Amino acid sequence: MRILFFSLLFIVLSIPGNSAWAQAKDKSQAELKTPYHTVLNHLKYLNEENYKPRLAAKSLFSPEGYSEKEIIELSKKLKMVFDARGLYIAIEEIPRNSNYYDSLRDEREYIVHKDLPEIYLKKYGSQWKYSEKSVNAIQNLYNSTFILGIDHLIDFLPKGAEKKVFGLKIWQLTGLFIIITIAVLLESLVDLILRKIARRLLVVKGVDKIAKRVILPVTRPTSILIILGVVLLLIPGLMLPIELNKYFIIGIKAVVPILITIVVYKMTDLLSDYLMAKAEQTESTLDDQLIPLLRKILKVFIVLIGSLFVLLNLNVNIIPLLTGLSIGSLALALAAQDTLKNFFGSIMIFVDRPFQIGQWITTDGVDGTVEEVGFRSTRIRTFRNSLLSVPNGKLADSAIDNHGLRNYRRFYTKIGLMYDTPPQAIEVFVEGLRELVHKHPKTVKDRMEIHFNEMADFSLNIMFYIFFDVPTWSEELKARDEILLAIVRLADAIGVNFAFPTTTLHMETFPGKENLSPTYELNKEKLQLLKNDFINKYQSS
Repeated sequence: MRILFFSLLFIVLSIPGNSAWAQAKDKSQAELKTPYHTVLNHLKYLNEENYKPRLAAKSLFSPEGYSEKEIIELSKKLKMVFDARGLYIAIEEIPRNSNYYDSLRDEREYIVHKDLPEIYLKKYGSQWKYSEKSVNAIQNLYNSTFILGIDHLIDFLPKGAEKKVFGLKIWQLTGLFIIITIAVLLESLVDLILRKIARRLLVVKGVDKIAKRVILPVTRPTSILIILGVVLLLIPGLMLPIELNKYFIIGIKAVVPILITIVVYKMTDLLSDYLMAKAEQTESTLDDQLIPLLRKILKVFIVLIGSLFVLLNLNVNIIPLLTGLSIGSLALALAAQDTLKNFFGSIMIFVDRPFQIGQWITTDGVDGTVEEVGFRSTRIRTFRNSLLSVPNGKLADSAIDNHGLRNYRRFYTKIGLMYDTPPQAIEVFVEGLRELVHKHPKTVKDRMEIHFNEMADFSLNIMFYIFFDVPTWSEELKARDEILLAIVRLADAIGVNFAFPTTTLHMETFPGKENLSPTYELNKEKLQLLKNDFINKYQSS
């Protein structure tokens, strides 16, 4: 009987969790002297091969009001949060110093994983445990991880669903297949809806171009983005192995910023179209050139930011990368001083706006019409019809004569008459020139200077200084043509001759020979009649 009694007692005490002896044994095996041992104790005894949840729960601080059963459940839930979020705990990297001190936080604490800072270890007496705040935060973390609560379906799974195939349980494989099927069908449905919306917008006047350029290209990335969000909600409930979950979640987190970058990249076209429409309403033509440059800058910026987020989601430490880029940027800046000078020169051109597209400028030996302003250079169409590229840094430092900003276009020339022209003829001719300017529709009437003001080597010079009120060079040339022809005809009508560089040998008039010198009508009244007759004919024509 005694042998039977002690045998039964030994069997009962040997059942884990059902005896004080087993509990005492568990306590003796829970090593919590360092952060390393505490985390190892927690994770080790929640593995299927060595499943001892009561022993794993020793790693958690037990706040007042929590029962042992609740602490055990929280211990399990914390492990499920780690696994579902793919937070792989590198055990070997955890410090094994019993007096570990976090100098950055100025605390005797240790954060288990950088992506979950609310879960950290703290030293209580001689033991390291998950802190009281961490224990209080576990339930909220669990609820935010398993939003749909599908983890509770495990309790209703049929027998045999726990069997493993290819390293996964049958119910996990089945759930994975269902999630993939739902994702594919839902993605196709969302993409179809978005494309139908875009096609309806294509027939609406005013937004058809936007729908074609922006909405249609982003329907597929947008639908995939929506589906990935749904998958991220469903996947934690499958409680896949942490190794698989880790790479699966990292992959999704890497794809998400890529898709967002694509969508935002296309949306810059929408923004640039809006800004271009606004720019077309202004008188300035330089802002029309600025919008394409702004679009390029935005797209490059979006790609760079998207790339950084991809690296961050792949758990790549970008601090050394940014440090290297800053050093490389300094070296690049020193090597590309001229390029940077031209870049800032283009900024100054856009800010100061010394000229606009289509205006005629003269600067440092360059004479022509501005066609395009780029980041590095400005393209000028010369009057030889060649295209000249001038660095913006040079333009920013040069004096620019903008002919396109003139209110009026000046025309200045000298009209030389022969020395034998009598004063009466010069006087009437000058008066006729003034009347010609008054009659011409494209001249400025109150800003002309027409005077007989110089007796040169071979001519009597009349200063002809007037302004045309015309917007373009072509119209200026046409007005010049009309004025010059009128001057020639006026001279012909009055009978004055234009001088040109000559050397004259004047000889006595021989008897019986006609004098070669021109003769003039000395009657001023008659000259006035001749002049008035010409002016009236010119005005009627």
